[in-house]
Amino acid sequence: MSPRTRTIPDEHILEATSRVIGQMGPSRFTLADVAAEVGLAPATLVQRFGSKRGLLLALAESSAGSVDACFAGIRAAHSSPLDALLAAATDMTRYVESPEVLANHLAFLQLDLSDPEFHHLALENARRLRAGYRALLDEAIAAGELAACDTARVARAVEAVGGGSLIAWAIHREGDVAAFVRSDLATLLEPYLNGGSRRSALGSRLGR
Repeated sequence: MSPRTRTIPDEHILEATSRVIGQMGPSRFTLADVAAEVGLAPATLVQRFGSKRGLLLALAESSAGSVDACFAGIRAAHSSPLDALLAAATDMTRYVESPEVLANHLAFLQLDLSDPEFHHLALENARRLRAGYRALLDEAIAAGELAACDTARVARAVEAVGGGSLIAWAIHREGDVAAFVRSDLATLLEPYLNGGSRRSALGSRLGR
C-alpha cells in the first residue's frame, strides 16, 4: 500500500506558522493555533514536526533555505539590478502589517540569539542575505548604475539599514513602512549613484 498523500504540504503549514507568529508571537501560540489556521488536527503537526520546537526549527530552516530562491525571483522580475536590490532590501515589509506584528516577529530573534540551533540557522540566513545584496551591488556597478565601491562593506550596510529601519518605523510610525525603509536605503546608496542625469533618474527611483 502506498503512503497516504499529504493533503496540505509542509510549506503551507510553515506559512501558516509564520502568520500565527505575527498574530501572537513565538512563545504564546500553540500547535492547536497553527492547526486551526491551516485546517489540520494538532496531532498531525506532532506527527510531522514532533513538537512546537520542531515546528519552529523547520520554519527557521525553511527561511534560510529560501533566501537564494527569493533573490533569484526578485532579480528575474526587474531589468535593473539596482531596482532588484531595493526590492530585495524592502521585501520583509510585505509581512509587517503593523508595529505589533513586527514586534511578534522580532520576538523570534530571542530564540535566534539565545539558542544554538536557532542561531546556526539565523546566521546561515544572514550570510545568504548579505551575499545576495553583494551580488546585486556587483551587477549594479557592472551595469553602470553605481560607482565602484567595496560591495562587501556596502552589502553589510544594506543589511543593517534594512533591518534597523523596520524597527525605526515601528517606533516613529511615520507613513508607509516600505516607503520608510526605502528612504533610508536611498540615504545609504545615493553617494554611490553614477553621476549626471542617471543620478537624477536613480534618485527618483530611490524616493529622492
